[in-house]
Amino acid sequence: MTPEQKRLVQTTWEQVVPIADQAAVLFYDRLFTLDPELRPLFSHGDMAEQRKKLMQMITVAVRGLDRIGELVPAVEALGRRHAGYHVRERDYDTVGAALLWTLEQGLGAAFTPEVREAWALTYGTLAGIMQGAQRSAMPAAA
Repeated sequence: MTPEQKRLVQTTWEQVVPIADQAAVLFYDRLFTLDPELRPLFSHGDMAEQRKKLMQMITVAVRGLDRIGELVPAVEALGRRHAGYHVRERDYDTVGAALLWTLEQGLGAAFTPEVREAWALTYGTLAGIMQGAQRSAMPAAA
């Protein structure tokens, strides 16, 4: 990830922060539209709290892109927790698609091809770390 890509992600995210709850509603609506099978993963919790946690997590990750090494342990821990939630490998792709769509809706014309690419790379990097940790937390097949 280049310094310019980090800058694009960070500056566009700051445009989303003031509308964080609306963005989170859009995100989860899109996520459940793309894959209704994901809805039960969230049926045991408070969605308002889940939306808040999502936006806080993204904010911490985006603001910490210049110190990615410091983020890795927290991202790995999140990935390990996802093993217990029965998140599937393919769900990461669906989440990525919902995130990019949400950013496009929220940013409008500011969601340029360069911004899309920077966000896709950022999400792919973080999701890859989570997936690796999730796989390591899963019991080995017999």
